Amino acid sequence: MKCKILHESAGRLRVHLCAPRMSCRQADVLEAWLSATEGVVSVKVYERTGDAAVRYVGARARVIDAFASFSYDRAAQLVAVPEHTARAMNHAYEEKLVMRLVLRGMKQLLLPAAVRGALAWLHALRFLRAGLASLRRGRLEVPVLDATAVTVSLLRGDRRTASSVMFLLRLGELLEEWTHKRSVDDLAGAMSLGVERVWLRRADGTEVLAEVSAVQPGDCVVVRAGNLIPLDGKVVEGEAEVNQASMTGEALAVRKAPGSYVYAGTAVEAGNCVIAVDKVSGEGRYDRIVRAIEASERLKSAVESRSEHLADRLVPWSFGATVLTYLITRNATKAISILMVDFSCALKLSMPLSVLSAMREALSHGISVKGGRFLEAVAAADTVVFDKTGTLTRAEPRVVAVVPFGGQDEAEMLRLAACLEEHFPHTIANAVVRAARERGLDHEERHSRVDYVVAHGIASEIDGAHAVIGSRHFIFEDEGCRIPAGEEARFDALPAEYSMLYLALSGELAAVILIEDPVRSEAADAIARLRTLGLSHIVMMTGDSRRTAAAVARTLGIDEFRAEVLPEDKARFVREARAAGHTVIMVGDGINDSPALSEADVGVAISTGAAIAREIADVTVSEDDLRAFVTLRRLSEALMRRIRGNYRSIVSFNLALIVLGVLGVLPPATSALLHNGSTIAIGLRSMTRLLEEDTQR
Repeated sequence: MKCKILHESAGRLRVHLCAPRMSCRQADVLEAWLSATEGVVSVKVYERTGDAAVRYVGARARVIDAFASFSYDRAAQLVAVPEHTARAMNHAYEEKLVMRLVLRGMKQLLLPAAVRGALAWLHALRFLRAGLASLRRGRLEVPVLDATAVTVSLLRGDRRTASSVMFLLRLGELLEEWTHKRSVDDLAGAMSLGVERVWLRRADGTEVLAEVSAVQPGDCVVVRAGNLIPLDGKVVEGEAEVNQASMTGEALAVRKAPGSYVYAGTAVEAGNCVIAVDKVSGEGRYDRIVRAIEASERLKSAVESRSEHLADRLVPWSFGATVLTYLITRNATKAISILMVDFSCALKLSMPLSVLSAMREALSHGISVKGGRFLEAVAAADTVVFDKTGTLTRAEPRVVAVVPFGGQDEAEMLRLAACLEEHFPHTIANAVVRAARERGLDHEERHSRVDYVVAHGIASEIDGAHAVIGSRHFIFEDEGCRIPAGEEARFDALPAEYSMLYLALSGELAAVILIEDPVRSEAADAIARLRTLGLSHIVMMTGDSRRTAAAVARTLGIDEFRAEVLPEDKARFVREARAAGHTVIMVGDGINDSPALSEADVGVAISTGAAIAREIADVTVSEDDLRAFVTLRRLSEALMRRIRGNYRSIVSFNLALIVLGVLGVLPPATSALLHNGSTIAIGLRSMTRLLEEDTQR
C-alpha cells in the first residue's frame, strides 16, 4: 500500500496511509499486521487520520517493508486479528462527547433565551423522574439531590445555573460510563485470549485431538470428567454431571443426557458425553466473558460494599446541611452548592474500577481472578494449604523408568499408559504422555470407554482385557490386582525416592512407571516470602507416602503437612480451619483438589491442571512459578490500600467543596464541575497499575 512518512526519529516512525478513509476494523487489521513484524515494540493506529505510529528496535527496513507489503485482505488472512477491540467503542464515545460539547455551544450562541429556558425545563424532567423514582422506592439517594438542585434553581429563575448543572451531570455520566466500559472491555479482551484443543470424533468412531478453531457446526466432540465443555452444543451420546456455576451460579452439578443442551465454559464433574457442536469458537464467547466480568463485579469486597452503603447514607445529611445552611444564611445559592456535591458518584465509580484494574493487572501476571471479594480474602488470609504434586513440585514431572512385570514389553506398557492417561490431563498424566511422545511411541485408541476414579486412577477395557492405572491403593486394594508370581522381590526393590504409577491388565500388575517429581526451585523462596507477607500458617497436603511428604516439607521449611490424604480429607481440613476463625487459601491443580478448592475462602487452581479445578477455583494461576502467589498477595493488599485511600480522598475533597460552597467561595456550577472532575480523576487513577505504584512508595 502507498504510504508517506510524516515524522521519523531514532526507533520511531509515524506513517500516513494514502487511502481515502480507514474504518475501525481496518485499523485493527493494520495494527495486528504491524505488531506481528519482527522488531516492532508497539503500534498505535489512528483511524480518523489514517496514521500509524510505530516504535521498533533493529532494522528500519523491516518496518518499511511491512508498510509497503500491507493490504487489508492479505493481512486479515495472514495474522490473527482480535475479534473485539476497544477501538469502535472509543470511537463512539468520542463522537458522543464532541457532539454534546458542540450542541451546548450552539444552543448558547444561536437559541433565544425563551427557547433555552423551555429546553432547560424539558431536560429537567429526566432528573425529576429519577428523583421521584428513588423516593417511591423509599430511598433518599443521589438522584434526589440532583433533582432538588435543578428544580430549585429553575424555580428561582436561575436558568443558567440549572442548565450548567444538568450539562455537567450528563457529561459526568457519559465519562463515567465510558471509563467503566473501557475497563471491562480491556479485561474481557485479555481473558478472551487463548487456544483450546478438543477431542474430535470422526465418522468412523476414532478420536483425534484438534484445534477448537477447526471445529465446524455439526461436528462431534468428546468431553470427559474433569474437562471443560469447549463449545455450545447438544449432547448426542453419554451422560454427564455438568457444573454450570460459571453461567448460572448453581452450586450443584446438573445431569445432562442425550438431547440436553450444554454451554461452552461449563465443566464436566462426572461421566462422559459426546456433543454435537451448535456454535463454533468465537460466537458469543466475548459476550459471555463480558457478562462474567459484570457478574464478578457483584462479588464485591466488604470494603467496597461498606464504602457504597456509607455514600448512600450520607445523602440525608447533605439534605440536612442544605436546609440548615439556608435557614442560617437565607442564601439559596450557598444551599444549592451543597446539593451539587455527593460522595456516591466517586465511590461507586472508583471502587469497581479499582477492582477491575486489579483483575486486569493480575491477568498481566498470569493470574485470573473471578471477583473483588476473592482479592480481599487473599489480602486477609492467614492460612494457605498447598497440594504437593504439580504445585510445590515441578509442573512437569519426568518419567525416569518403566519397569515391566509378567513378561510385558516396556515400550508397549508406556504406550498403553499414555493411551489411557491422555484423556485426563494432570501433571503426572502429562508426564506419561510426554515420555511416550519423546520415545516416538504412537498410542492409537485401542480402549473402550475410559472411566476416571477421583484420586485413584483410570479404568478401561483394552482388547477385551480389564486395564487399570493409578495409585498403589487403587490397584492393589480397590481393584484387588496381584503381583506376578516370583516377582515380589523385584517389586519390593523398586527405588522409594520416586513417585510410582501402577498399570495392571486382567488383574495382574503389568508395569510400574517411576516418576521424578522434584521440588520447584523457587518454592522455598516463595513460601518464605509469603510468611513475610503475613501468611503464618502454611500447610502441605498430599496423597503421597508420609516419608516423601516429610522430605518435601523439610526442604521447603513447611511446619505442618498431611500425607496419604483423600479428597474428602483435604476438604475437611479446610472446613475445620475456617470454623476455627482462619481465612484459608487452598492451592491445587487436580480433580481430587476440587472439594477443598470449593470449601476454601479462596480456591486457587494451577492452569496446567484439571479443567474442573479451574472451573471451581476462584483464582487461576497460569504462571509456571510459585512466586505468582506472592504477586497475588501483594496485589490484593495494594488493592485494599487503594480502596481505603480512595475513600479518604473522596470524602475529604467533597467535604472541602461543601465547606467552600457554604462560605460562598464556590457557586453551584463550579462545585458541580469540581465534583465531576474529581470523580473522573479518581476513576482514572483507579485504573493505574497497583504494583508499580506500590513499588514507588
